[in-house]
Amino acid sequence: MQLQRQAGELQSGGRKVSVAVGMFDGVHLGHQQVIKKTIADAEQHKAISLAITFDKHPAQVLAPAKAPRLIYSLPQKLREIENLGVDAILLIEFTKTFSEQPAEQFIRDLAHDLRQIYSICVGGNFTFGHKRAGNVELLKTLGRELGFQVHGNEAVSLGGRVISSTRIRERIATGDLDAARQMLGRAYSIYGKVIQGDQLGRKIGFPTANIDIAGVLTPPNGVYAVLGKTELGEFQGVVNIGVRPTVAQANPELRFELHLLDFAGDLYNTFVEVVFLQFIRPEQRFSAVDELKDQIAKDIAAATSCFS
Repeated sequence: MQLQRQAGELQSGGRKVSVAVGMFDGVHLGHQQVIKKTIADAEQHKAISLAITFDKHPAQVLAPAKAPRLIYSLPQKLREIENLGVDAILLIEFTKTFSEQPAEQFIRDLAHDLRQIYSICVGGNFTFGHKRAGNVELLKTLGRELGFQVHGNEAVSLGGRVISSTRIRERIATGDLDAARQMLGRAYSIYGKVIQGDQLGRKIGFPTANIDIAGVLTPPNGVYAVLGKTELGEFQGVVNIGVRPTVAQANPELRFELHLLDFAGDLYNTFVEVVFLQFIRPEQRFSAVDELKDQIAKDIAAATSCFS
């Protein structure tokens, strides 16, 4: 699969291009429908399938104080889009300058750089361009002029309610991970890079991998039974999400600490996917580290019973 930063870099081999456009946070069932339609168009018309997405949520640039934490990190989003089978991804850097580009100019530049667009597929409520002035109707108008088809897919519903990234974030934030799983169409997980920690877990006999969760939404603080997918294989484990209230800290920070069962190896600077299976208990403060150590052993036993 090709990953490009500029539309003109796409190697289409002279073929037309079928395009899906969206933020695609979570790559949920609605997003999947848009991308799969693009892939189907490409296969039917011997075109190349291209997913266009952005490196950050627009609100991070336009209204940072209101920007939501994301369902997926950028590497996880790109990974899930690739897994759907697209030929290429165009990752656009979302900047203040880019946000001020008129909607019509964005499409005209895209058509020029890609040379031959066969179709553009988006969600029915898709908006784009400066002040979100662009919509499906504008795409259809430009399509008639520039020679491409437009698919404005109807939203996908579950239980009578439209699936959206916002709804999924709400469910994750409340700990309703089963509802999140249903809307995502896959088990809820967090995929991130293993970074250096203070190795407290190793000192008390339970080594942990600290996962970088910067900008990513996490479920409520607590302990969860999980499956850890690493470069060295898949392992059962437990995750603790929280600020470690038992440990004296000047500036407590949210941490995502993964302990893998029956694992020996070095995961630093590698990426790990943590698949959530079951909630075990909320975050607690213990009177001493030894009490914390005893509780961790109980948490592992509880997780083991979940796996069995």
